[in-house]
Amino acid sequence: MRIIRYKTVSGKQLAAVTEDNLVFDLPFSDFVSMVTEAQSQNETPLNLVQQFSKNQSHLALAELELTTPLDAPEVWAAGVTYKKSKEARNYEATQGKLNAETFYDKVYDATRPEIFFKSTAARTVGPNDPVYLRSDSNWQIPEPELGLVLDKSGNILGYTAGNDMSCRDIEGENPLYLPQAKVWKHSCSIGPSIILKEAVVDPYEFEIICRIFRNEELAFEGRAQVNQLKRKLEELVHYLTLDNEIFDGTILLTGTCVVPPNEFTLREHDRIEIEIPGIGILNNPVLQSDHSTKTHSL
Repeated sequence: MRIIRYKTVSGKQLAAVTEDNLVFDLPFSDFVSMVTEAQSQNETPLNLVQQFSKNQSHLALAELELTTPLDAPEVWAAGVTYKKSKEARNYEATQGKLNAETFYDKVYDATRPEIFFKSTAARTVGPNDPVYLRSDSNWQIPEPELGLVLDKSGNILGYTAGNDMSCRDIEGENPLYLPQAKVWKHSCSIGPSIILKEAVVDPYEFEIICRIFRNEELAFEGRAQVNQLKRKLEELVHYLTLDNEIFDGTILLTGTCVVPPNEFTLREHDRIEIEIPGIGILNNPVLQSDHSTKTHSL
């Protein structure tokens, strides 16, 4: 069972999606309220949602204008959690000298993972909303990732798809520039749905697919399995919540294993699709943040 929100004339409506892509409304203001109600009834969110599926009129998913499935108060992200990500970071840090060991090798093998702050609700966009290119970067890519939806105690409530937009040149220039390489307006997208934890047998079996279209022609496609992740999902949650306060509805992005070729950079008017079967396709057009003409050196 998947949870979505769609736009109405009066705001945003929480709803559930069946396996047949039929939609029925839920009588809750948001995802967190739904989970809180389930807890008060000693029910799982999945069982609670299924109670509302009876005797309901259904809508067609394709006819709805989706938005973020929840307003995540904070989005955090984990880095260098896949071998492919480590190799890409090393390429950035050494200007292509892949035989040189860097701090990315150390964090990949270290006990402590890399956890960093990514976004807030105001900076995060949803399905079909534009993501922005940073104006002072010439090497930018999407990072397709599995997102964990957490409560304030760090319990996993569900899974979503996320795009951790990244500036490879800024991060590669100096690791202290990581916040600027990761955080700017519309640099994070999530959606199109949340699949409830109880509906997932094994999250490591999720496949993550990324497609980038240029002039509506496929310019890049890559895919990976979450089981290629070096760390356990619970391990990443542990380090996020260790001596840290998080809030109901926080999202933790778990890293990427799909990286475009080193010579590739996003351009304005590209379109990004991030698909996780079972969750859906997160589609975002690409715009320049200042809407000006920009010269790309790669």
